Amino acid sequence: MQKKSILPLIRELVRCYQAFESLSARHIRTLDLTPPQFDIVATLGNTDGMSFKQLGEKTLITKGTLTGVVDRLALKRLVCRVASPTDGRSQIVRLTRKGETLFANIFPAHVGHLQRVCEKLGTEDLRQTEIALRNLRDAFEQVLEEA
Repeated sequence: MQKKSILPLIRELVRCYQAFESLSARHIRTLDLTPPQFDIVATLGNTDGMSFKQLGEKTLITKGTLTGVVDRLALKRLVCRVASPTDGRSQIVRLTRKGETLFANIFPAHVGHLQRVCEKLGTEDLRQTEIALRNLRDAFEQVLEEA
């Protein structure tokens, strides 16, 4: 049996991600944030805060970069660090009141900005795309678990 080439799939997946990142980053910069800063604000929104480890796992920002991004958000008074109540060696990063207000304004605005893309596709196309992407992610995770 002849194996199908996965190169066209990989190419389209990468191109789609690049187009998403480009459109998303362009809008985020108009909000006076960098994409990693937005990622942290969006991740912390509607939470009581997270440890650096949790933020790294949720945002995919490396630990070294994460510290610098949190430092810059702290200078803008959008986040603060507090001692972890369960681990004396750890800190929790939380949105400040100013950060919560920013999140409440920019997150819906950014989702609305990205909604323009989805309006170009029909409901069934969106549903099928979501299912296909979920199946692909599940396959990646299955192979990771097997390794």
